Formats: sequence, structure tokens, C-alpha cells
Amino acid sequence: MDREQVLGALIDAGKKLNPAYLVKNPVIFVTEISTIIVIVLTIVPGFFGGTQGRWYYSAISVVLLFTVIFATFAESLAETQGEAHAESLRAMKEEVIGKRLEEDAPLEEIDEANLEEVESDKLEKGDVVFVEEGDMIPRDGSIIEGSASIDESAITGESEPVIRQSGGDKSSVTGGTEVLSDQLKIEITAAAGESFMDEMIGLVESASREKTPNEISLTLLLASFTFIYMLVVTTLTFFGDFVRLNVEVADQIALLIGLIPTTVGALLSAIRIAGMTRVTRDNVIAKSGKAVESAGDLDVLILDKTGTITTGERAAADFIPLGGGDRLEVAEAALKSSFYDETTEGRSVVALAEQEGIEVDKGELPEEGFIEFSAETGMSGIDLDDGTEIRKGSVDEIRDYASSIPDELDDKAAEVADSGGTPLGLAVNEKVIGIIELQDELKTGIGDRIARLQKMGIKTIMCTGDNERTARYIAEEAGLDEYYAEFQPEEKIGLVEDEKAKGHMVGMTGDGTNDAPALAKADVGLAMNAGTAAAKEAGNMVDMDSDPTKLIEVVGIGKQLLMTRGSLTTFSIANDISRYFALVPAIFSASIPALGKMNLMNLHSLQSVVISSLIYNSLIIPFLVPLAMRGVEYKPVSASRLLVRNMLIYGGSGLVVPFLSIKLIDWLLVTVGVF
Repeated sequence: MDREQVLGALIDAGKKLNPAYLVKNPVIFVTEISTIIVIVLTIVPGFFGGTQGRWYYSAISVVLLFTVIFATFAESLAETQGEAHAESLRAMKEEVIGKRLEEDAPLEEIDEANLEEVESDKLEKGDVVFVEEGDMIPRDGSIIEGSASIDESAITGESEPVIRQSGGDKSSVTGGTEVLSDQLKIEITAAAGESFMDEMIGLVESASREKTPNEISLTLLLASFTFIYMLVVTTLTFFGDFVRLNVEVADQIALLIGLIPTTVGALLSAIRIAGMTRVTRDNVIAKSGKAVESAGDLDVLILDKTGTITTGERAAADFIPLGGGDRLEVAEAALKSSFYDETTEGRSVVALAEQEGIEVDKGELPEEGFIEFSAETGMSGIDLDDGTEIRKGSVDEIRDYASSIPDELDDKAAEVADSGGTPLGLAVNEKVIGIIELQDELKTGIGDRIARLQKMGIKTIMCTGDNERTARYIAEEAGLDEYYAEFQPEEKIGLVEDEKAKGHMVGMTGDGTNDAPALAKADVGLAMNAGTAAAKEAGNMVDMDSDPTKLIEVVGIGKQLLMTRGSLTTFSIANDISRYFALVPAIFSASIPALGKMNLMNLHSLQSVVISSLIYNSLIIPFLVPLAMRGVEYKPVSASRLLVRNMLIYGGSGLVVPFLSIKLIDWLLVTVGVF
């Protein structure tokens, strides 16, 4: 925080002293009304039956006023940080000129004649634009033709370019990112003011206005406590007449402020706003505060295998000959079948074959003979000019395609699957000659992250379309609780519904259109920014970095938000109990001498106790602001251990700190001659 931000927060805190604004926070509103009453007593000491001098009332009114200001300052400071983050996001936005297609045409036929230059804010949803190397993407959209390398560092902070292409789950692009290679046709999917960046800015700005369900519940609870304490304190005047118990009105107010939970009441908004800001700083759009809090309550996570638990980059690891064939023969056939295959797997096959010393004449490989992979056939390959047909694909599809199948095909395929790999069958002229082994490595540190989730009490479930053997190997290596193999995308929503029916809070990640129903059904659905528009619309969170494991981080942020609120609530309630032992003996000992034995701190006098207690009550708020803004450190432990730790640290310190602080303040006031 720089000086300008602090000064801005102070000015904003002064504006929030308006009772019409503070009425939304019952605890601080009651504190402000109490301040006004004591100010009236300062001006007219005998008003409200006051019996003390002006100096006493003025001291109380000044301390109470600072208590209210510190409370509004905490919220303003959190808002200022959020506004600074919003300004930094606005600075990233820049006006871009888009090339709108006047008439639809294939990429290779597009020229300046059918392009119109249009400012990005004039583009409408559904417009089709053309971008090429060096262009900035004018607005969020979906690629409808082409494939290109894109620099998304301005949005995600990651310097490594990413590949975006049409027809898959990586077709979404973000306005303001730069095309590094090739050409694209993009359909605009966001209207002006509704882009990804606009959503981010809106989220940060709305964090100060929208209370989350848990916060609303806690506010109602604190309001109930405040009402009960008000009822008790205000009736002291009437019931005191029957027992000859006379309590000065300022002392009643001090007792009320000392008992109501002013500390957590002052910090609630700051905790919420700071928590939402932490989410946006992790490059995640949370469409509501409820989504962040729900993340903290999750007890089941459904994770995909590819790209989440594993790197998603399956690469060729070995060529396995079958039927007594030669390994180099298998490598050569694999190279020919993959020569024009631009997928990651295809390029890895070519690279491995070349490492084996295999060379082919490109002139013998007709590009028009290349057969791309299709979901219908489950295979790809090439038809050579001499009539040779080479096919590679899943073992099941190759078995159905081939007329000659070696006996050891299934055994060798099982061995590959048992090692966590994926076997691809390879056939030449309908004869299976070998297997290409693909390996998809576990993401670095994924085992530790899964273990952290399990320590939090979260069950981890993997669902994958891979075979049973591969799924079991990956699940065991990563330490997952459950796994589902040969899982169809449409089955995900059934899994989400089953887990929710058992009473679990469920989170999941997804990037494809077929993930949308499950994302919408889950309590927390984290969609990838690079995914389809349908997935981003269905999820209640969107990850700018398109990292499926980000859900693990979001869970941590949600739990930290809940823990911070719970910890400070525990501290505040413990504070009230301690102040009770300071205020009650001092206020009532004159009428009930036996209560004097409760003066454990041996405080100087009634006036010093009241002033010292109120000063502590005021100063503890700014001391706790950094903790509310930063958040309580969350460690992945069980709920029971977390509760014990919370009670010991925050409950214990909440009991001890007031005793020591009030005694110190009382001693200082006496030492400097105030009393």
C-alpha cells in the first residue's frame, strides 16, 4: 500500500460514517449511535442522567469515534486494493482495430477486398474477424477456422505461447492477445463491455458491494448478539432501581461496546473483499462470492486425467514389434503414418523414429494420401502411391480393421497399459505389425497436491476415457481415492449428481462443450478460458491460465477465506469474554462490593478501566487489518485439528491479549497522570 492509497482510504472511511451506510453493519451502526449519545453528554453533561464531567465523556466519545473510523477504514483499505487491481486490469485493455469479414470465405481466399477495418468496441457478437501473424485479437471469440500460436502473456502472465485451433476444446481466444503465427477466422462471442477483461474488472469492483451467503448469515448472528446485549444493558437502568444499582449512562455504553463483537464486525467486509481480490490475482474469474466460499466447503473433487493429473502431452516412448517382426520396420511404418500428422502425438512419433536413425524420402509420401484421425474410425494413417496402406490407432480399432492379428497383441498392449502408457496399434496392409507406446507423464508435484487435498478431508476422483489398466496405474501413482476408466464425457454429470446425492459439495474442471452440463451441476465448476464458450458459460469460475489444477489453488483460497473469518470471529468473541472480566467488576463493584474480587488485573479505577477498555477495543481493529487483508495461513489438516488449532491460537490469544493490553494502557494512563 502506498501513501496515496492510504490517504484515499482515510477519505473514503470518513464518507462511510454516514449512518445510512453503516446501518448495513448493525454492530458498527450501534457503535456510531453510542458515539453520538456520548458526544451529546459531552456538550450537556447532565443529559440522559449523566453524572460525570465533560473530560470523561469527551475521552469516551473520541475513542468511540476512532473505533468507528477504524472500522470503515478497514473496509475502505480493502476496497482501495481492489480498485488498484481493477485499474491495473484497465491499463491492460487497449483499443484494437479488427478486420471484419464482409463475406465469408476460406482462409486461403481472404484478401483486403472482403475485409473491413473496425474498432474493437464497434464489433458485435456474431461478427467474424480475420487475424494473422502480428495482429492483436480484437475481442473474445471462438476460432472457426485455422490454427495459430498465440501470446497470452498480457492476460495470464505466462510467457510461453499457446496453440489455439478450431474444432476442439482449445478454440477460445481472448481479446488483447497477440497472434504469433499463421492465420485465424474468429467468431466474436462477447458483446462490447462483456469481454473476459471486463468481467475481471467488474468482479473486483463488485466485491465491495456484494455480501456472500456466509457473511450474511454471520452478520445476522452478530446483529442478534448486539440486540441481546443492548436489551440487557438498557434494562439495567430500570432493574437497577430495585437493587439499588446505579450505573452511569456512559458506563452502560462502555459495557455495551465492550460486549458486542465490534472487532469482527469491523473486519467482515475487509475479509470478503481481500479474499475476492486474491482470487482475481490468481487469474480466476469467480462469477459470485458464493462460488469462492463454496470452494472452501468442497469435500469431493472430480478431476480429468489428461491435462489435469498428467501433462496431457502424450509422446511416443517405444516401438514394439509383434509376430516376430523387426523393430526398425515398425519404426519406419510409424514414421510414414505420422509424417503429416501435426498433432503432438504424431510429431513425437516422427521424432522418436528419427532418433532411431530412420529416414524416408518425402517424395514417396503423397500428402494427399494422408488420412487424418477421426472419431468415427479411431485411426489415422497414409495411403502410399504403391498401394500400401498404413494405419495407426487404438488397439480395438486396429483389431477390427486388420485381417491378420498376432496372438501377443493383447498381452503386449496390457503390458503398456500396466506401465501407465497408451498402446497404439500399427497395421500395414491390414496386418498388425507392432505397437507404438505413448506415455503421458504425471504433472510435477501432482502427488503432493493430491495429498494436500486429502489432508483437507477432500476425496479425489479421476474420470478418464483411458482403459482400466492405464487408469489404475495413474490413480495409484497420483494417490487418488477413486477412479473411473473408459468414462464417457456425458457420464460426468451422472457422477456429479451421485456425489451430491450423498450430501457432498462437489467441484470439477472442464473445457469442452460436453463438460458444460456437469460444470453447471457442480457446486464449483472451474472452466478453462481456452475452452469452449459453452463450458465458460456453464461454470461459475473461469481460469485465465487454463490450468485444470488451478481448482486445487481455488480450494485453498476458499478455505483461507472461511478460516480467516472464523479465526477473527473466535478472537473477537474471546476478546468480549476478557473485557467482561475487566468492565463488570469495575462498573458494579460500588453497588456490589463482592464483585471487586473479580478485579484480577488490579486496575486503578472505574474511569481508567472504561477508558483503557475502549482504547484497546479501538486499537485492536487496525492491528488486525493486515491479517484480514492477507488472510490467515491455511495448512492442509483435518477439520478437527483445524478447529483445535483455531481455538488454541485465536481463542487463546483473544483471552490473553485484552488482559495484558488493558492493564498496560491502564498503567500508562496512571503513569502520565491522566488518573
